[in-house]
Formats: sequence, structure tokens, C-alpha cells
Amino acid sequence: MQRSQLSDVSIFVEVARLNGFRAAARNLKLQAASVSEAVQRFEDRLGVRLFERSTRSVALTAIGEQLFKRSLPAINDLEAAIRDLNDQREGVSGTLRLSAPYSAGAFFLDDLVARFAIRFPDVKVDLIYDDQKVDLIESRIDAAIRSQTLLEADTHAVPVGPNLKMVVVGSPGYLKQHGVPKNPEDVLGHDGICFAFGSSGRLAPWVFDGEDGTLSVMPTPRMTVNDLRSMVLYASQGLGLAYVYAEVAAPLVNAGDLIEVMADRLPSLPRYSLNYRSKKHMTRRLRAFIDMAKETSKGSDQ
Repeated sequence: MQRSQLSDVSIFVEVARLNGFRAAARNLKLQAASVSEAVQRFEDRLGVRLFERSTRSVALTAIGEQLFKRSLPAINDLEAAIRDLNDQREGVSGTLRLSAPYSAGAFFLDDLVARFAIRFPDVKVDLIYDDQKVDLIESRIDAAIRSQTLLEADTHAVPVGPNLKMVVVGSPGYLKQHGVPKNPEDVLGHDGICFAFGSSGRLAPWVFDGEDGTLSVMPTPRMTVNDLRSMVLYASQGLGLAYVYAEVAAPLVNAGDLIEVMADRLPSLPRYSLNYRSKKHMTRRLRAFIDMAKETSKGSDQ
């Protein structure tokens, strides 16, 4: 492939990724007219239309979508290879981009990232807390900390952080008024403070150890929120039962503001996983972060 063709492919991918010529031009530090000409040249060379254009929007055609999905990993690999060469010349440096759910921060991730930043002062860390699933390719995230249910297909994952023990808690006043649930099925008659995954509206399930295996039972959602610490605060105010990580509820349980119920019916959930695309062309900064995360996980086993 000639150099001009490779450049046109890169420009096409950037326009498709950012859904616009002007946005791609800003990112590539080119004139918008140059970006438009490169895409037009690429379309003429291929003999197909890759974008549907209007005065207000740009959208991939079916053929364009297919080419974008095939081209993006290759362009990302090429960019990663170039970054890796720079890393080998400069040591552990550059920008490490991470995505994680809000709950991971207080548990272990804030501490892990802080220690990583101290150990590798030449690395800039971009950490985005978001409970939504992240596309590791299109978002250009180096690694995502996620639960098992949100892992990307065809990627690598290593367990990180502590084991996740769950609890169901309610305030003394709420339990006195509404009764103490003895079995998972009793939860059906209670108000619940439920965890919602961002703006999707999807609620985290309440999972119990049933007599015949795992059982999922949900109360009537009185409140939904995407922050665990808000959940235990609402529960302490008598607004319903909350199903949360034990570590989050522990301060209020120890203070007597919350009471744990059905402790023998609650499972431990799998650890979080550090999810990344490939070991091929891995940058030194990502390798260093993975190694430190593994060290932390080994310590939590002891």
C-alpha cells in the first residue's frame, strides 16, 4: 500500500470514529477541506460510496461500516506499535487511558492508580468512571475494569481487587415496621433501593443462594440510584432494603444505623476484571499497570 493510501485509510477511520469531517480534522490537525478531499479520493479509488453526507450529518453506508470495522483494529494496532517504539526509547511514559465503574474507586482502584502514578511519574493517567460498557476499540481505552458480565468478547482479562461479599441491609426502624426477611422470597414484599447502571435503566439483580442453586429475587424498586454510598444512606433513613457490597455498608452497620439480614443466603461475587484488547503491541505503561494490578490481587488473597 502506498503512503498516500495508508494516509487516506487513517483519515477515513478517524471521520467514521468521530462521525464528522470537522471533528476528524481537529483531531488530526488538518484542514476540514483536506480531510474531505482525502475521503473523496479514497472513495474514488475504491469505486464505492463510504459516507452518506448531508448539510447536518455524516453517516457510514453499509459498505463503509464494514470497511470501518475491518480497518479500525489494524489502524489501532499500527498506532500502538508506534507508541510502543516510543515507549522502548523513552521508558514507561505516555498516557494510560482507563475506564471503571464508580464502585471500584473506593474499593481498590483509587489506591492502585495513585501508587502507579507515584511509581511511574512520566505516565499521565486518564481515568473515566462510568458504569456503562465500554468498547475498547472505538473508545481508545487501554483497559477497562469491569464485572464479568461486561467483559468484551475476544479480549484478555485478569482478576483484580478484593473478593466482593454482598449484604442486604435495612435500618432498625424499617425492619421493625416492615418485618425482617428470613428467606430470599420474603424480599418480594419489601421496598428496595436498587442500583441502576447509569442512564440505561437496567437494574443490578439481587442474587441469593437458594436451596436449588442461585436465585434472583427483586423487591419493589422504591428508589434507583447509580451510587452505592447513596444507597446505604437511603437505607439508613428507612426508605427500604439495599443490596450492596459489604465493605460499603460496613461503617453504617458498625454504627448500628443498618442491620444485616439473611447473611447466610448471600453469595460472594467474582472479582472485578482488568479487561484489555491484546498482548500484541502492548505498551510498557499498560504492561506496568497490569503487573501492579496482579501484585495487588495477590495481596488480597492473603
